[in-house]
Amino acid sequence: MDINTLVKITSRAWSLKILALMHKGVPGRQAPLLSAAQASRTSFAASLKHLVELQLLERNPGYGHPLRPEFRLTVEGTQAAKVASEIIDAVPRPVETKILRKSWTVPILAVTESPRHFTEIKSDLSSITDRALSQSLNLLHERKWLHRDVDISKRPLRPIYRAINTGVNISKAVNLYGP
Repeated sequence: MDINTLVKITSRAWSLKILALMHKGVPGRQAPLLSAAQASRTSFAASLKHLVELQLLERNPGYGHPLRPEFRLTVEGTQAAKVASEIIDAVPRPVETKILRKSWTVPILAVTESPRHFTEIKSDLSSITDRALSQSLNLLHERKWLHRDVDISKRPLRPIYRAINTGVNISKAVNLYGP
């Protein structure tokens, strides 16, 4: 998946979860999706609207019958839903899926499949601020999804980051489908 598309998808807290649920067969109606996602109505509605704006979901033109879904995946949305499902499945404990709702978690893990310096990560994720990147790297390091090593062969000393454990599983899930 293209990194810019991934950044756009993950900018809303529940977008990945909605796509994954639809990929797994949850009907494309608000009530079943909201119940399965266990999200608040406001943030859930914002994520749904966001996915429609990204053209990953569309309103079903045949909606009106109780058994027809209100929303359906577009062609691009079907591929994104498959990736989202792989990402969600890569997290072994449901408690940890909360981290996936943070905007920069998945994009950072996607670019750190191979070792990267802070500036390389920042250039790959052009719209991220230094502060957001630093906070996200610290969170992922604390959760042991990212390994931080210091390159002592160069001056000044520069940390190198790479995805490990659950982080590498998420990175592989994203990069499995290519750019």
